[in-house]
Amino acid sequence: MGLPQRQPHSWLLCLLVALVWPQPCTSLELIPYTPQITPGDLEGKVTATTFSLEQPRCVLDGHARAADTVWLVVAFSNASRDFQNPKTLAEIPAFPQLLTDGHYMTLPLSLDQLPCEDPVGDIPVLRVGNDPDCLADLHQPSYCNTPLPGPGPYRVKFLLMDPEGSPQAETRWSGPITLHQGKSPGSIDTWPGRRSGDMIVITSILSSLAGLLLLAFLAASTVRFSSLWWPEEVPEQLRIGSFM
Repeated sequence: MGLPQRQPHSWLLCLLVALVWPQPCTSLELIPYTPQITPGDLEGKVTATTFSLEQPRCVLDGHARAADTVWLVVAFSNASRDFQNPKTLAEIPAFPQLLTDGHYMTLPLSLDQLPCEDPVGDIPVLRVGNDPDCLADLHQPSYCNTPLPGPGPYRVKFLLMDPEGSPQAETRWSGPITLHQGKSPGSIDTWPGRRSGDMIVITSILSSLAGLLLLAFLAASTVRFSSLWWPEEVPEQLRIGSFM
């Protein structure tokens, strides 16, 4: 009679079942779209505190329901990899978290606000940072679209969420977006050697014209005052005739 066969432990069976049994996919659907700055010649599409994005029209229609919301995620370029999609509406990061965590969400839009047809005679854009008064308004939500605090660079992506705040799909992150910055007065180079040849020629001509005008004015003034202080002498014949 042989030795009794040892039965495998129940925990080992559970582990094997967990490894073999197919797990439901929990990753978000990645939409093959990359947000970008509005193309074309649009004045002010990038400023010191704002930038204008191309609207994602007809990009999310096949992935969203009527009640879903499209959010814009804004992050510092070096903090975009650390961004974790919120799981509920309460976890949506507000603008103040940009200064602490490096990211926030703003501009919630419905699909009705992103129709496929472009408006006639208008350029559809999303201007990020376009509401300077929203933080001071107590009736505004905390995810308001307030001006950006610095040059960045920033990266953005669109996140589709259902009414409960559960993520449904997302786009790719954009490339780095750097805002314009004005120069301080001390950094402006005023050395004439930096000027172009055309500027030097124009400056010389204007200086010469100014000098000629000044000489003409002085000459006219001299003639005028000399006639007042030294009147012309009366002709000799007129003086003799006056005593006869």
